[in-house]
Amino acid sequence: MKCRRITITLLIMTILFTLTGCDKNEVNNTSETFETNVNNVKEYEPEYGGQLVLPLTTLKTLNPLISENLSYYYFSKLVFESLFELDENFDIKYQLAEDYTIKDDGTIRIKLRDNVLWHDGEKFTAEDVVFTINTIKYASNDTTYKKMWNAAMGNFYSSNINRIIDVNIIDAYNLDIRFDIGFSNSLETLIFPIIPKHRFVVGREDKNSYIKALAEEGYTPIGTGPYRFLNYDKYKSVQLEYFQDYREGRPYIDQIVGKILEDEELALTAFEAGQIDLTTALGVDWEKFDQNNRVKILEFVSQNYDFIGFNFSKLVFNNEKGYRLRKAMAYGIDRQAIIQRVYLGHATQTDLPIHPNSWLISNEANAYGYNLSKAREELNRLGWKDIDGDGFYEDENGKEIILRLTTNSYSHLRLKTADMIVEDLNKMGIRVIKDYPEKIPDNLTEEMVENQWEQLNSQIVKGDYDIVLLGWRLSPIPELSFAFHSNQIKSGTNIIRYSNEAMDEALLEAFRATNRDKKLKAYEKLQSIITEDLPYVSLFFKNKALLMDKKIMGDIDPTFHDVYRNIEKWYIPKEFQEEIVDKK
Repeated sequence: MKCRRITITLLIMTILFTLTGCDKNEVNNTSETFETNVNNVKEYEPEYGGQLVLPLTTLKTLNPLISENLSYYYFSKLVFESLFELDENFDIKYQLAEDYTIKDDGTIRIKLRDNVLWHDGEKFTAEDVVFTINTIKYASNDTTYKKMWNAAMGNFYSSNINRIIDVNIIDAYNLDIRFDIGFSNSLETLIFPIIPKHRFVVGREDKNSYIKALAEEGYTPIGTGPYRFLNYDKYKSVQLEYFQDYREGRPYIDQIVGKILEDEELALTAFEAGQIDLTTALGVDWEKFDQNNRVKILEFVSQNYDFIGFNFSKLVFNNEKGYRLRKAMAYGIDRQAIIQRVYLGHATQTDLPIHPNSWLISNEANAYGYNLSKAREELNRLGWKDIDGDGFYEDENGKEIILRLTTNSYSHLRLKTADMIVEDLNKMGIRVIKDYPEKIPDNLTEEMVENQWEQLNSQIVKGDYDIVLLGWRLSPIPELSFAFHSNQIKSGTNIIRYSNEAMDEALLEAFRATNRDKKLKAYEKLQSIITEDLPYVSLFFKNKALLMDKKIMGDIDPTFHDVYRNIEKWYIPKEFQEEIVDKK
């Protein structure tokens, strides 16, 4: 649905995770087992060959620099590589870069691998990196990686991104990438697909070269990744084959086919029919696939984070008393009950808007647990009492306390979550009114969902709410000033109108950290302030699941930013390769 949601996607493609709820023995062994029948378990070793069919939703282009198709973003990682990538903990790992050094002025000296070939046999060099950066700089501001660059800079620098990044080639395999300021996400900013200069430059590099490199139609993908492009049958499929000269050794699986389907629902249908070999589960009820002997389920933590926000323009949430009320709510909402009853266990509780698997996460991530007595203790410290014996607190002046919970309720999961939060807060002794429709219409349409979002947005902009249940789609590259810095109140991304000088300073310190040690320490301080002051009551990150045919084996370890991670190490045993050939 094309809803204008209150969402922040710092890496536009959900670039947009250790796994939650996974059987480690199932996903991490290089020598796996495949259950051919109930009483016969057979072991397999990695073998070459076979074909893997992956889902793609309807494509506009094969150009990785301008595509905004999430399924193709994952798929393109098989063909294209970057200087760096993110590992399972969202920390930097080398890809086309072999080493780096960050200088005091923020300049990054990069040593490139000298054994990398493009799929057409040409050598990869620093010239390709410079050309790719220049192409992105030339692109319009609404293209994927230009937006990613701007987002990674956060809200502390307003200059044109084109003027703050420059490149100097030292030799074929060494270069300096210069920023005119040092900032903590500089390495993460260098995660974008590198394209081959020689395919777009004839003679002198100029704007015509960049225009060709940014073309939407007729684009032929040539990268340095484990698979090379073979064929594109528009509206039907994209075919890849293993790259024999891949520097890490040839992948086990010979051929990858991207089958183009209209949407994720059709992808799931195609998987159930055996037309594709894996897909992402929809909703939360994926246990039903446990009954299918063909399917294995790999669960991981997504980037979708839900929280309760407070309207800090309301006196009740301010000062020491407001802090006590927020803390009472943190103790008084039974998040595990919501996770179990609404999400069937497929969510991960947190007290922070930082992914549970992030290398930056601190021990503060689970500071609060459900504790009704502690919640009431905080309310008692306010001087509040249940004067009339109706089960709800009155304030120190004897005035009845009534709060409204606002949310978008035309979602079954969101509606159930909101109802349980209201129930918990009422049980705690705070009277909360449901400021949302309590029933989803039987004839629900996209237009009705859109209209509810518009109404919710309008309420938030006007400050016409008390507490709000919302979610962010967070990037693996953390940058939280949009949500908590006081200078973002006017811009509208600090929707709760929160202002805290210590928070502002911590956010700036986290932004300015110029090396990994400083960044880790800065984020520890930032997380401490978030958990102590509670501008949000964090609820959970939702989990997702990859549904996969059991014939696929190997080092399978999906993350939300790379569902096909380690695909060059996946394999299909010979007997199931033959099965595929027979079907074709």
